[in-house]
This record gives sequence, C-alpha cells and structure tokens, in this order.
Amino acid sequence: MDHSQVTIWHNPQCSKSRQTLKILEDKGITPKVVRYLDSPPTIQELEQVLTLLQLEPRQLMRTKESLYKELGLDNTRLSRQELIQAMATHPKLIERPVVRLGNRAVLGRPPEKVLEVLS
Repeated sequence: MDHSQVTIWHNPQCSKSRQTLKILEDKGITPKVVRYLDSPPTIQELEQVLTLLQLEPRQLMRTKESLYKELGLDNTRLSRQELIQAMATHPKLIERPVVRLGNRAVLGRPPEKVLEVLS
C-alpha cells in the first residue's frame, strides 16, 4: 500500500489528533496534513469521507460542541445535505481526526484506529 497518499484532517489543538499524527509518524508515514479549520473540506469531500467511513453526518459531528446546539443541528428534521452544509460552513463541528488513504478512511477515535487504514 502506498502510504505517501495518507491524508489527515488535523487540529493541532486536539490531543486525539496529535496522538493520531504521532502514530502515523512513528510508522514512518509523513501524511499530507490538512488543517481543516483553516481549509475546510468541501461538501463533495465530506460526502466522500462519510461514504468511506460508512457514517451518517451526525456521526461525524461534534454534537457536544455549543455551536451544534446554537445552530439547531439537533433538529431531527434536518436533511443529510443540511447537516453536511453545516460542517462545510462550520468545520469546528467535524469530529477529528479523519485519516484517509485511497478508498479507505478512519476516524481516529481512539487514535489507534488509524492502524486499520494502514493495513
């Protein structure tokens, strides 16, 4: 497997994100680091990652984030597209870190889960 194509959606302020990045580096992998708060993923990228993770939008959202409640995202009538749009507009809502390699992706919670995408 070509590990040069590993990408991590990273927030350096997050301990889980830092731990996941360290696991990759300890394996000799230098991933493409995307600081998703500075360069938010597009709606299309979010759709792709959700498909690869086999998750629904809320499962990739930080539902305990105050912004989640403030934006009314706990409303169960919101569509999938509305939730994805909210993550694209407010990347702070995206659970982290997400590690992607080709057509595989994993949410690094716990950080050791990243090993699944490398095997």
